[in-house]
Amino acid sequence: MGILFSCGKTKTENTLGNTKTEIKEEVKELTPVSDAMMENAVIYEANIRQYSEEGSFKAFTKDIPILKQLGVKVLWVMPIYPISTTKSKGTLGSYYAISDYTKVNPEFGTIEDFRELVKTAHDNGIYVILDWVANHTGWDHVWLKEHPDYYTKDKDGNITHTVDTDWTDVADLNYDNQQMREQMKNDMMYWLREENIDGFRCDVAGMVPTDFWNTTVAELKKIKPIFMLAEGWKPELLESAFDMGYSWDTHHKMNDIAKGKANVKEWDKRMVQIDTMYAKDDILMNFTSNHDENSWNGTVEERMGDSKEMFAALSYLVPGMPLIYSGQEYDMNKRLLFFEKDTILKKKGKFFPLYKKLGQLKNTNPALHGGKNAASYERIKTSNDNKVLAFKKEKEGNTVLFIANMTKESVKFSAEYEGKFKDYLSGESYEVKSDDSKSLEAWEYKILIQE
Repeated sequence: MGILFSCGKTKTENTLGNTKTEIKEEVKELTPVSDAMMENAVIYEANIRQYSEEGSFKAFTKDIPILKQLGVKVLWVMPIYPISTTKSKGTLGSYYAISDYTKVNPEFGTIEDFRELVKTAHDNGIYVILDWVANHTGWDHVWLKEHPDYYTKDKDGNITHTVDTDWTDVADLNYDNQQMREQMKNDMMYWLREENIDGFRCDVAGMVPTDFWNTTVAELKKIKPIFMLAEGWKPELLESAFDMGYSWDTHHKMNDIAKGKANVKEWDKRMVQIDTMYAKDDILMNFTSNHDENSWNGTVEERMGDSKEMFAALSYLVPGMPLIYSGQEYDMNKRLLFFEKDTILKKKGKFFPLYKKLGQLKNTNPALHGGKNAASYERIKTSNDNKVLAFKKEKEGNTVLFIANMTKESVKFSAEYEGKFKDYLSGESYEVKSDDSKSLEAWEYKILIQE
């Protein structure tokens, strides 16, 4: 992944009839989405409404170079489309209750503002994927009047919201209707052809028939190479349509360990489960927060407490791609309002430099590759395997060890491994010997680089 630079030569004639060669200014061009990009990428979820006091494309665009410092390669922008007001929740409504798939919400700015966001991201080597909501629309969408047959109806013939949910602000789409499928595909194509985005994060992807995704994504890829993220975890979603899915069960395991409801043995079971469930080239997204988790289940501080830094680091080391949600880089410790205006306070604390260091390691060390040709993950046995997690990542002659105390008490242990390393975060030398007793404080961790 990277930026290509192109330049050209032109000959001009002056008043004396002499010619001279002029070099045109270099033009930056982002290389197409590739498997190589996915190996070392960090993904960032952008909540435009809450990111700044202005809640605008322009305000967010100014900070894109800052995201580059964090090693961000993929920018996932939460829904930018106009929001329905009929049956809406709260003052501003939900981003996911869309009234038009091919326009932008004037709350955020203009389409020209969005184009500048995409251009700025591309100039900084960052791909842009849009949040796509294919399961439902808001109640103001034009389809409700012009194509009521596009929607699911109850026994009385009334259009309804998705069953077994409280999503009363949206109308459920009927995927038995082939014309609706075609229009949905065309609306997605618009953003690729006209606005130069690089893919989609697809909301509740598992609620939409997999065959729709398979056929639609195949058509989208005829336009350009794209990156596809599913809000889902079914392996079938990753067989053809999607490059990456959510690692929800890994996230839940983190929360349980933080609360003392699970231990390292449960973590090990989850790693085995991933190997059993998914193909070798499937990618899972690792996270300690996202928009749903933050607003509805609590901040990282609420859910993870003093373990939050260790789990942030772990999300970069385990196989997959790490996610930063808007505000996490600024130690955000509040639940962002979902249907109202809120603001992230951008003051650097502990996490900005941590994410910067982790991003540099992720971007540059093949042992942290987590894409379709991921580095190996090998568990290292310790004398205290219920409390201490130790594993080795290797690829192309590069080795990284991760060792962590996954409890709120200090622990002593020895690891069945030999080697001399550099502690990546402190820069100090660190030797691992099988007959040597080590100690870690509560939730302490080490990222060790082979010297």
